[in-house]
Amino acid sequence: MDDPTEPRAPASPPPPPAAATTARASQRGGGPGTATAPAAQEATEALATLVAAVERVVTGKRQVVERCVTVFAAGGHVLLQDVPGVGKTVLARALARSVDARFQRVQGAPDLLPADITGSNVWDPGMRDFRFVPGPVFAQVVLVDELNRTTPRTQAALLEAMEEGQVTVDGTTHPLPRPHMVVATQNPAEHLGTFALPESQLDRFMVSTSLGYPSEADEATIVTDQMLAHPLDTVTPVLDVDAVLRLRAAVRRVHVADPVVRYGVALVRATRAGTALGASPRASVQLLRLAQATALLRGRDHVLPDDCKLLAPDVLTHRVMPADGRAASEIVAEAVARVPVPA
Repeated sequence: MDDPTEPRAPASPPPPPAAATTARASQRGGGPGTATAPAAQEATEALATLVAAVERVVTGKRQVVERCVTVFAAGGHVLLQDVPGVGKTVLARALARSVDARFQRVQGAPDLLPADITGSNVWDPGMRDFRFVPGPVFAQVVLVDELNRTTPRTQAALLEAMEEGQVTVDGTTHPLPRPHMVVATQNPAEHLGTFALPESQLDRFMVSTSLGYPSEADEATIVTDQMLAHPLDTVTPVLDVDAVLRLRAAVRRVHVADPVVRYGVALVRATRAGTALGASPRASVQLLRLAQATALLRGRDHVLPDDCKLLAPDVLTHRVMPADGRAASEIVAEAVARVPVPA
C-alpha cells in the first residue's frame, strides 16, 4: 500500500483524444518525426535519385532541375519563361521518362481549340452514341509549349485541370490521371501574336522559373553529348508513378511549425501592400507545400524559415502586379527583406 505520508505527485492532465491529435497533426504536417525515419529517408533518396536522373540530361541547371522535381513531388505545376532552345522540352520529357509517366506535348498556336487540349465527345457509328475521346491533358506530364500563343478561350481550358485534377466536357466530369503535372512555357522576349496569361491562369502555377543560357563549358558538353545520339534516348525510369504518389504523401507529412506557417503567410501578405494585385492565399498554400518538398530533398523532416525565403521569388513573383514602375521581383525581394524571420 502507498504510504499516506509520502507526498503525491500532481496528477498528469489527461491526453487529448486520439482523433483530435490526428486532426491537428494532419493540419500541420504532423510533428518532427511523424513520418518514421526509414520512410522519410526513403523519400529523400527517391527525390535525390530523380534529380540526378534529370540532371544527366539537363546539363548545368541543378537549381532549376531541383525546383521542377520538388514541384512535381509537391503536386504543383511549372511555368518556364525562357527563350527558345535552352532545354525546356528536354526537361519536361526527362522528368516524365524518369518516372515512367505518360507524356504529351501540345504546341500553342492561335488556332488551337479547347477541345484540342481537353478532348471531346465524338460520334461512334458502332455504338450509335457519342463517346469521349480524351485530349493530351490526360497524360501525367503535359508540356504546353508557348501557352501564351493560344487564345484566352483555349488557355481557360486548363484552369479546371490544373486546380481540380479533372475536366468537364458537355456536362460530364472526367478525372485526370494521378500524378498530374502541367509544364507550360512562354518566350518573354517575343510578344507578336501572343495573348498575355490572365492572373487566374498564372496563379495556378506553383512556380515560375527560367533555365537561361548555359555556361560556355556546359554548352560544349551539351554539343558533345549530342554528337551521336540525344541523351534523352538513354533515360530510363528510376521511379514509377506509384512511387511518385508515395513521395507526394511523404511531402505532406513534413512538419511545418506554427511560426513558420505564419512567416510564410506574412511573406505572401506583404506582396499585397501598394500593388495592383498581390499574391493570393493559394500562393500561401503552395509556398509552404513546396517548402515541405524542399525540406525533404535536403533530408529534413521539418520546414525552416529559410526554405520559404529561398522559394519566395519563384513562387510569388509571377503572381504580383505592380501599381507603379517597380518590377514584381523587386516587390517580392522587399517583402522578403521586410518580414522578420521567426527565431
